[in-house]
Amino acid sequence: MTAAKTADELKTLQAPLKTKYRETAESAVVTFRAEGRLDEGIACKVDTGRALVEAGLHPAAGGPGTQACSGDMLLEALAACTGVTLNAVATAIDFKLAGGRVIVEGDLDFRGTLGVDKEAPVGFRDIRIAFDLDTEEPQERIDQLLKLTERFCVVLQSLKTPPRIETSRVTQQAAAE
Repeated sequence: MTAAKTADELKTLQAPLKTKYRETAESAVVTFRAEGRLDEGIACKVDTGRALVEAGLHPAAGGPGTQACSGDMLLEALAACTGVTLNAVATAIDFKLAGGRVIVEGDLDFRGTLGVDKEAPVGFRDIRIAFDLDTEEPQERIDQLLKLTERFCVVLQSLKTPPRIETSRVTQQAAAE
């Protein structure tokens, strides 16, 4: 499938999908899956579909710094999703964008992660997204682009309005079936 470059191409690609999803709501539900394989030491290998990534402890938690940190991966997923969404929205609204950057930063207090302070949060306490856009569009169009990007970015919306998460233990026998 060729990537859309214009609003018309994007609409042409998405029109049959939108029709299908309106007619059969359950066809719009796709289950994504990620799997990690526990590895030697304190590491987990995750197949991203493009490459195998070995995740480990961040150096601030005692890791060697040679493995991907899941906190970095979360922010990278957020940057990727916001960037892709911004480009899709820009295409859809015929926004003239010559280039740019999405900069995502997050503050994580390792006292919570390491159990040093029960009052310290476990996880990111603040995440910031900044857009450095190369455009001559007026401010109101930039504001519209950013508002729509925020509205339609899957990862951003999942973080802002956390989904219900269920954990369970899968036995080897059940996994083999």
